[in-house]
Amino acid sequence: MITCCRKIQFCSGHRVLGHESKCANLHGHNYIIWIHAAAKELDSLGRIIDFSVLKERIGKWIDDNWDHTMIIYEKDYNLIPVLQLFETTKKVWIAPFNPTAENMADHILRVVAPLVLADTNIVVEHIELFETENCKADARL
Repeated sequence: MITCCRKIQFCSGHRVLGHESKCANLHGHNYIIWIHAAAKELDSLGRIIDFSVLKERIGKWIDDNWDHTMIIYEKDYNLIPVLQLFETTKKVWIAPFNPTAENMADHILRVVAPLVLADTNIVVEHIELFETENCKADARL
């Protein structure tokens, strides 16, 4: 199998519900995501996929849903009503998971990538999601 990687950057806020320390507070990150795409064979030009396609498809989903957004767990019952008061001017994305870096990477890998690349023969097999330059989560198939 041959792979290629595309880097995408975005900014989001979140809090980790139930966290034992300061990550229980609302805060934000300048995320970096590395998308590792694979194919069994190269196309006629010698590529897995044009890098711009990964940006256009996965990057667009991230731009539309997570960039400059508060990502809040659907079970964060105390915070959701407060944020929804501002939803007309501020974006809120209600997550079906606690928005840890690990869960976010896994969501891109198992939900978003298959959805937006469904008409290709490309498989995203690995996501690296950096919350900071020192902290990252990996999700792999």
